[in-house]
Amino acid sequence: MRQIDRRPFVFALVLYLLAWMLGFPIRAQSAPLKDVECTLILDAASGETLYRDGVCDQRFSPASTFKVPLSLIGYDAGILSDEHTPAWDYEPEFKAVKRDQKTVDPTVWERDSVLWFSREITRRLGSERFAGYVSKFDYGNSDVSGTAGKDDGLTRSWVNSSLKISPVEQVNFLRRLLDRKLPVSDKAHAMIILPTFQAGDWTVQGKTGTTRLGNDADKVRDNRSLGWFVGWAQRDGRTIVFARLVVDTKRSDTPKGPKARAMFLKDLPGLIK
Repeated sequence: MRQIDRRPFVFALVLYLLAWMLGFPIRAQSAPLKDVECTLILDAASGETLYRDGVCDQRFSPASTFKVPLSLIGYDAGILSDEHTPAWDYEPEFKAVKRDQKTVDPTVWERDSVLWFSREITRRLGSERFAGYVSKFDYGNSDVSGTAGKDDGLTRSWVNSSLKISPVEQVNFLRRLLDRKLPVSDKAHAMIILPTFQAGDWTVQGKTGTTRLGNDADKVRDNRSLGWFVGWAQRDGRTIVFARLVVDTKRSDTPKGPKARAMFLKDLPGLIK
């Protein structure tokens, strides 16, 4: 009978155990992470699911969709006053991309997704008040601690960091917002005005979000990027809330958030009759 040389197997086992004991990311050699897509639409009043397709209960970074709850926080805390107040000037220390190097007010902030304006709101809030609002909102995992060891929760927790939310949680948050059941002032609820679009007979208000996922907290290499489009739409006196999420490795000339928005606006008239 042919003898099997077990030495390569023993050697591989020893290497695996050493890697495990030393804390190396053993899973880094695993298969690529899967693409994720979700389209979720609920009746805003009843909460009835009108359309659901894909993986909708997995949490990801909210990216710029976090501007929706952050608007509520800003108006409730008195940092934001109205659609055009305050208007903050760009400062070199913000280190923003060229298109965001300009004076920005709340309307421009929402429309152009200006990150430095978000960070100025949270900076003025301070860590304790910021965390308190997010916790009271029950927003996703409510974790605004930021990247471990970097002390960046106040300025980056919602951008591919500790704060994560699923499409299911996004639409439930939006239902509470429209029903004015969040713990903020009436003024804060009334001031939420998102960019408006048309999809057939539907008037849509929504916010995009785009980010590259990079390295996850458990050190698994993640080369995917994500795109969100979340918000609400109205037609004939009826209101729906929605979340569209795309997570994959595909590259395109259009950022993934606006691409998700374009896909949703195209599809919506055929999804809800």
